[in-house]
Amino acid sequence: MVNLVNLESVSKSYGVRPLLDNVSLGVGEGERIGVVGLNGGGKTTLLEVLTGIAGPDSGRVSQVRGLRMAVVTQRTELIGETVREAALAAYGAEHEWAADARVRSIVEGLGIIGLGLDNPTATLSGGERRRVALAAALVGELDLVVLDEPTNHLDVEGVRWLADHLLARRVALVVVTHDRWFLDTVCGQTWEVVGGRVEQYEGGYADWVFARAERARLAATMEEKRQNLARKELAWLQRGAKARTSKPRYRIEAAEALISDVPPPRDSVELMSFARRRLGKTVVELEDVTLAAGEKALLDNVTWRIGPGDRIGLVGVNGSGKTTLLKALAGEVPLADGRRIEGKTVRLAHLTQELEDLPGHLRVLEAVEEVAGRVVLGKHELSASQLAEKLGFPPARQWTPVEDLSGGERRRLQLVRLLMAEPNVLLLDEPTNDLDIDTLQQLEDLLDSWPGTMVVVSHDRYLVERVCDAVYGLFGDGRITHLPGGIEEYLKRRLSSVPERQATKRAPEPADDQPKLSSAEVRALGKELSRLERKLDQLHDKEQKLHARLLEAATDPAKLMELNAQLKTVQAEKDEVEQRWLETSEAVE
Repeated sequence: MVNLVNLESVSKSYGVRPLLDNVSLGVGEGERIGVVGLNGGGKTTLLEVLTGIAGPDSGRVSQVRGLRMAVVTQRTELIGETVREAALAAYGAEHEWAADARVRSIVEGLGIIGLGLDNPTATLSGGERRRVALAAALVGELDLVVLDEPTNHLDVEGVRWLADHLLARRVALVVVTHDRWFLDTVCGQTWEVVGGRVEQYEGGYADWVFARAERARLAATMEEKRQNLARKELAWLQRGAKARTSKPRYRIEAAEALISDVPPPRDSVELMSFARRRLGKTVVELEDVTLAAGEKALLDNVTWRIGPGDRIGLVGVNGSGKTTLLKALAGEVPLADGRRIEGKTVRLAHLTQELEDLPGHLRVLEAVEEVAGRVVLGKHELSASQLAEKLGFPPARQWTPVEDLSGGERRRLQLVRLLMAEPNVLLLDEPTNDLDIDTLQQLEDLLDSWPGTMVVVSHDRYLVERVCDAVYGLFGDGRITHLPGGIEEYLKRRLSSVPERQATKRAPEPADDQPKLSSAEVRALGKELSRLERKLDQLHDKEQKLHARLLEAATDPAKLMELNAQLKTVQAEKDEVEQRWLETSEAVE
């Protein structure tokens, strides 16, 4: 396989802080790589060096001749005065792009027509500009796509469309994202940028979590709280949807052994009982409510009762009224008709998408302690400093003046202050924006054991599935629809209501007349699957033994080279057998 881009001994620093330190790696044809790491850890810098936007301080970056590459970062500027010029510059008349099914799918999937093709780009919001930039990048014939947080301004349906689109195209992909469902669905490799290095892992998010937890267990070098968080995350992954990992049986068994003593993420019965004691029977109710946003009707004579301990995820396309509905629950917008009822013991907190006025003259810790010195969140009692650290403010950063914080840090501070007030009803509007994966894990750990009522609006499918017990959808019909099947049911309903989107499905449904395997063929495949699993077990044991021998030979360079060559041979054979195992298991299913 040919590498499209290579980094050789690349280093890059800003000030005295090295973000990349002697990094060597490559992006091969057709590889789909997810990049993860802490905010400010160097993910965007890696992308900019990889694509030539920024040059390295030392080392070499090379690209294959004639590389067709598209890049969308958080700094990408639109070229063109109108939406049409910016997104479809390569096409003259409308019939030219409309006749191309792939381009038409991009325009529809990203909602570009809804922005108005002749509208000036200068009037677009930040999220709309990102969607136009993404469309402009994807319409071309490409070898490599490089994306920095592409899902930030997409709704759940848009994230699903983008995943399907990238899976259907034979292009290499490097993507920085905190959307863990997207990572798991799209990526076959994961790069973690940490401490100036880039650690490389096979598989998507679920496999990376397993590898990190296993590495912590074997090396015992990671602090206990981070190790426990990784094990808890892995436990949730393994107990959830079974399609979350593509790894063979021996790896699944290893994961199950690692998490055998990890309790479920939360005790729903205990939390519900505690919430009822704190809140009573009435929390927030909308009774016979009619709600509008401008001239657009959002709810028509709807009654919705939210009770103690309810954990609700609210989904819908952008513009469907999710934010307005949250404001109605909070009592912040007038109702056209009907009434809002709030329980007497309710202490409500609303995290909005807008940044609230923060005390710029204070330092971060002082701004948190201004609300309270200590907080009890479920079974956790935390100081102001401990909660700030959990949500992305290490001790050194807690003494930074609030006025010097970035937009993402200000939003995290807003969330910390909100939780310090010990509310018993939480309304969260896109709480995952500007949070890296480690901070998301910490937030979910807090919400897992939070004994109150919660309504979450988020495009982060993983967060909704993890912390919510029920999902409701807004379909533009004036109602709030309960979705027992969760987000998957929402996507199916949306797909069935828009027939022209059938072409964007990841795979067609099998036809009724498709020939089925005979009993003999099924038995033969079953035997082959068992044989491959035994072979994988043998190769896994051989790999572990070679790792142990490599440790023993640490002071013998010649022996190290010999053992390393053997290890690479075993790993290559294991990858080949894994691929055959996956193909065989798919045939059996």
